[in-house]
Amino acid sequence: MSDGPIRVVVADDHAVVREGIRRVLDEGSGFLVVGEAASATEVLQVVRSSRPDVVLLDIGMPDGGGLEVVRRLGTDDDRPRLLVLSMHDDREYVLRAVRAGVDGYLLKDEAEPAMLRTAVRAVHGGDFYFGATAAAVLAGALGSPGQTDPDPLAPLTDRELEVLELVASGHSNKEMASRLGISRRTVETHRENLMNKLGIRSIAGLTRLALEQGLLDDEPGGDTPPPANPAGTGG
Repeated sequence: MSDGPIRVVVADDHAVVREGIRRVLDEGSGFLVVGEAASATEVLQVVRSSRPDVVLLDIGMPDGGGLEVVRRLGTDDDRPRLLVLSMHDDREYVLRAVRAGVDGYLLKDEAEPAMLRTAVRAVHGGDFYFGATAAAVLAGALGSPGQTDPDPLAPLTDRELEVLELVASGHSNKEMASRLGISRRTVETHRENLMNKLGIRSIAGLTRLALEQGLLDDEPGGDTPPPANPAGTGG
């Protein structure tokens, strides 16, 4: 986290919305809008050229939308923090955004100016920030009081879901790294993170969960055991 104002890129395909967000940030202190974008392609270009701390991101943009931006920016430590500001309150939109790796989610009609500034400061500081609607969706997905059928995969990012599917299919860390185009160390990190989130420490447990959630096409036949290697040290 750098000193000085928080450098923000505002991404929305409506110019009037971008202007409104810029004014909200200008009314506060400690913010500097360093770029605007109206499409997914423009967001990636502006991020590369302006090196923002935070990207305020709409989901519904042309040529791929906000979630495509999140996936393409990845989960590297040096990527900007990503705060979604959207009109979409559907459960699936919120969960897809969280799985993609966003750091916060606000609805446009519930984000008062002070809340928006607070959210930008929060995600810039390394925290997560979810508005009331998004927080309720996540609480339901994770199993709030009275919830009898929570989604066990809700806490996982898209990449962690990919790793879970490959682990349960019997792939080694080396094979997963090759298939996903990432390093073995990154695979190991994703694997450890998903195990911690799911509370499952064995490959057999991960395979069972993947089957139950429909991530694998076919259940292992007969008495063939699931792949060994529960310690996460695949070659």
